[in-house]
Amino acid sequence: MNPHLVCVGGEDHALRIPFLMSLREKGFRVTAVSSGGEAAFLRHGIPHRSYGFDRFSSSSGEWAAIRTIRKLMAELRPDIIQSFDTKPNLVTPIAVRGSVPVVRTINGLGWTFSSLEPRALALRPIFCGLQWLSSLWTAATVFQNRDDQAFFERYRLIGRGSGRVIRSSGIDVDAFAMARHLAPSAMKMREELGLQSAEIVIFVGRLTRQKGIPTLLKAVPRILSERPNARFVLVGPLESEGPFAVDKAEIDRHVPHVIALGPRRDVPALLDMADLFAFPTQYREGIPRVLLEAGLAGLPIVASMMPGCNEVVEDGWNGHLVPPHDANGLASRIIEVLSDRRKGRTMGARSVELVRTQFSLPWVVEQYCDLYDNVLSAKSQGGLARPASPVLLEEPAANRGSGGARR
Repeated sequence: MNPHLVCVGGEDHALRIPFLMSLREKGFRVTAVSSGGEAAFLRHGIPHRSYGFDRFSSSSGEWAAIRTIRKLMAELRPDIIQSFDTKPNLVTPIAVRGSVPVVRTINGLGWTFSSLEPRALALRPIFCGLQWLSSLWTAATVFQNRDDQAFFERYRLIGRGSGRVIRSSGIDVDAFAMARHLAPSAMKMREELGLQSAEIVIFVGRLTRQKGIPTLLKAVPRILSERPNARFVLVGPLESEGPFAVDKAEIDRHVPHVIALGPRRDVPALLDMADLFAFPTQYREGIPRVLLEAGLAGLPIVASMMPGCNEVVEDGWNGHLVPPHDANGLASRIIEVLSDRRKGRTMGARSVELVRTQFSLPWVVEQYCDLYDNVLSAKSQGGLARPASPVLLEEPAANRGSGGARR
């Protein structure tokens, strides 16, 4: 009998279609539930159901999501549930309350646990309480990086030793290579954008303040003072990012040196034409997929010294890590890499091998399948290990990343 796995996520859940298809190949019946569109899932033969929530709101809208998920699970009758993303991870266990085993994956802690703004600091204890409450009805908690696991254990949001680290949702190395192979040449992409001889620094992600776009823009003049042929390509959504979006006028002030392309479907081709990947995020990330894609494209990476980033980038080995908000440090490292192209190519080659061996989709799926098998085999025994009561946050720990070497 094939276990029925329902995977719950947010509006970007379609990015996990390769993960879901791999689980299906392993014998699971898979249904996706998300707040995004269904077309991509249906193209791949994956049943999809919708629910709604506002990712910018911390209001009572979550209760409507809880009721919807409870109703959906009663209809779908899964054997096991997998959830991703902050709000789905909170509402899904509360919705089913132990009637079905839930595995939730903490893929980053986001704005609430990363920002030092007064509103984020005020919300943090509330979200900690909700994380603890959700843990009461969670069969297993997966972390994409060790910093987040340590955070949850420190504040007793899970039982000590009960979490498991599975780094990323996996990346389909062969599919990425095929997309690069079928794409227009790097030279043609450069010609289309008017960047024939430029040194291209690329960013892929949401164009928000929390992703460090203002820090990158602040670094632009200094970089240009030493590398006047540098150009900066920003790929990702802006209009959909609500109160977190960077003001378009901030980007336009740097035209023509900065080009904002909006969301694109040809990210592998865009990465292929670039010389360096910049990722000055201020978030506690899970494992940023864009860093894995940049690594597979053989790009040296300059990223923030934040949880998640330090799982992919080892400072001085395959790129550089700089403190978040540090425009001068970001500029210095970008200049350093652009000034020594041979060293940059060496760094990029190291990233290719790292991603292939440690973040490939088959390896990640195998770990999830092992976890699901363990959860399903224990299902009939009853009872979930409950964490102790949460402790209050004694310190603003959100902006600390380990930043240390992994080797």
